[in-house]
Amino acid sequence: MKRSFAYVISCLLLLGLISPILAQQPTSQQAQPLKQEVPPISVQNVKGNIYQLKGGMGANTGFFIGEKEVLAIDAKMTEDAAKQMIVEIKKLTPHPISYITLTHSDGDHVNGLVGFPQGTNIISHEKTRAHMDKAFQSVRERAYLPNITFSEKLSLYLGGILRGTRIDLFYFGPAHTDGDAIVYFPNEKVAFIGDLLFIGRDPLIHRHKNGSSFGLVKVLKAILNLDAEIFVHGHGDLATKKDILSVIQSVEEKQIRIQALLKEGKDLEHVKKIFNIEDRPGGMRWMSLVEIIYLELTEKR
Repeated sequence: MKRSFAYVISCLLLLGLISPILAQQPTSQQAQPLKQEVPPISVQNVKGNIYQLKGGMGANTGFFIGEKEVLAIDAKMTEDAAKQMIVEIKKLTPHPISYITLTHSDGDHVNGLVGFPQGTNIISHEKTRAHMDKAFQSVRERAYLPNITFSEKLSLYLGGILRGTRIDLFYFGPAHTDGDAIVYFPNEKVAFIGDLLFIGRDPLIHRHKNGSSFGLVKVLKAILNLDAEIFVHGHGDLATKKDILSVIQSVEEKQIRIQALLKEGKDLEHVKKIFNIEDRPGGMRWMSLVEIIYLELTEKR
């Protein structure tokens, strides 16, 4: 499949298949090998008929089994991984996958769409579709652009509006990207939140997709206002409200400290040294949260 170089690199970076500094923590990290063993896909019951799939190429995904149909959440990174995902779903139900909801546009969440049958309804935030419209270049890929989009909220009723299960999709503003969708199951009190949460490392903000650290704090606080108890995210185990509160606190503390350093007249290089953010000659890494906050506060892009 044809992709821009930057788009493919974004996917590989997020999976750790090349040697970026992924954690963006003050401590230094050793470069990762070019290739890592990909764990097999495994299925975990989250609650009721809601499941999470971990392993395989790409981010964690999920699915919900309704009375007559299945809703999938994200699509893995490759066609093969998506087909493995479908195999695991079919082990639990013969029902067809009628909908795929996307939490955002990163390749490790959407590139596997080509492994699903054409004609499957694909749902995303309108800005996620816009990013995919730029990235999906081949005729085959473009057949998998979302055909259902929303701006602020969309409610689905699997099984019909009278007896069906309600699933709410929310958009609370720019955060990881400018098109992050929350997939919320109110009856089960479960929310799929994509890459809005990373545990054990700083959040990843895509400025090239208009993400925002201050927006992330706002969005995470909005998520906490949902009546949810279990949070499924793209790159880790199931999370709780306590995990989200911890991330909010960590980001806000960095924002406050960097604001103080700016008042002292510190430039970006001084701020990076204070937080032990190191540039690697010839290396590749995502921009650290510290750099993101600094640039947001100084309105530099």
